[in-house]
Order: sequence, then C-alpha cells, then structure tokens
Amino acid sequence: MEKYPFSVIYEDNHLLVVNKASGVLTQGDETGDLSLPDYVKLYLKEKYAKPGNVFCGVVHRLDRPVSGLVVLAKTSKALERMNELFKNRQIDKTYWAISSRAPTPRTGKLIHWLIKDGQRNVTKAYPTQVPNSQYAELSYTLVASVKNYYLLEVKPLTGRPHQIRVQLASLGSPICGDEKYGGSPALVRGAIHLHARSLAFVHPIKQEQLVLRADLPPDKLWDTFARVKILAT
Repeated sequence: MEKYPFSVIYEDNHLLVVNKASGVLTQGDETGDLSLPDYVKLYLKEKYAKPGNVFCGVVHRLDRPVSGLVVLAKTSKALERMNELFKNRQIDKTYWAISSRAPTPRTGKLIHWLIKDGQRNVTKAYPTQVPNSQYAELSYTLVASVKNYYLLEVKPLTGRPHQIRVQLASLGSPICGDEKYGGSPALVRGAIHLHARSLAFVHPIKQEQLVLRADLPPDKLWDTFARVKILAT
C-alpha cells in the first residue's frame, strides 16, 4: 500500500479485488476526497498504459473507517453480474471485529430492523420492525481473547449501512475505535477495528469458485491478535 491505499488480492480481465486501507472512501462524497475507484483508475491507467477513460464499477461498499476486501468490476458485464450475486446473497462474507467487551452469549445470531439518519450519518437498531426500517441479520462467534480484548468473527447475511457496527453495539460489544457507536477511542485516526477478512463466491464470468482473504492492517491491536493461532488459519 505504499503508492496506493490498497493492495491487490485478485485481478483478471473482469474483476479487481483489493484490500482497502482504513480511512479511504469506497465512493466519493461531499468531502471531495479521492475515493477507492479514483485510486483504482489511476492504478489501472498506469499498469496498462491506458490513455483514455478507465471503467471501474463499485460492486459493494465498506464504511470509510473499515478495512478489508472490496470487489470492483472492470467491465459493465461483470458489474451487472456481481450486483446480482450480492442481491441474491450468493456471497459468503466474513468480517473480523475487535471489542473491549466480551459478547454474551459467546456465539449467536442478531436480528434487528435498522433506520439510517443520513444527515447525522448514524444508524439506529430496533428489536422489532418499525416504519421505514430495513431487516438486518448476522451471526457472530467469539474466536479469541487477549488482554481484555475480544476478537469476533462476524458473518452478515444482509448488507445494511453500518450494520455490523450498530448490531454489535446493540449486543453490548461495540467495536474498538468506533466512538460513534460507543466504542473505545480510536488507536489510529480514521480507523476502527472492523476488517472485511474474506469473501467466497463463484466468478460471474469464469464460473470458478473464488475464496479470497485480506491480511490484517498493521497496528498494535491487530498485531496483538496476529500472534493468536486462529489468525494463522
């Protein structure tokens, strides 16, 4: 990530899958900061010496302070088909999160109905359905603990704005660094300890199974867990 705020995990003529750094927008916003597609287009223009416009379609999003795997499409055909895979929940997504509070129970399923306040950029979780809410479901497992920190493996079934962040906070295990949802202060500015660790899906063009994994960000807290055996598997 020395030149660009991502590392390439997988690339072919149709798809580019990258490990995004924390603090990088997945799509542009009112800040005007360069987004991941902006950086990817620069990367593709340089790598392939493309003189004109470069196509780069965003298949799904990660919140700005979240790191990990993002799938981008290099063709409109790939973008359309990947969108269908996500829409039909044919993508196996795994996230890792660190909290300073142990979840109770240690493993379980969370179901909420979410409403996002776009002006405040915050999502609220409700235990039952309310008007204009969206259904959200995930499963989680406590996989390791070190020095009063707890590593959770999270598998979201749905993909709602701030879903994992607000649902873990509702469980009583907010993500470290995620002060918006009651987490401890961030150790690294612009980052929370939520990482899109792996993706598994059938390639929409080649029809081959892909299982992709992103290395952890380099910081003290992640490094603490990097020595735990579970992270080496």
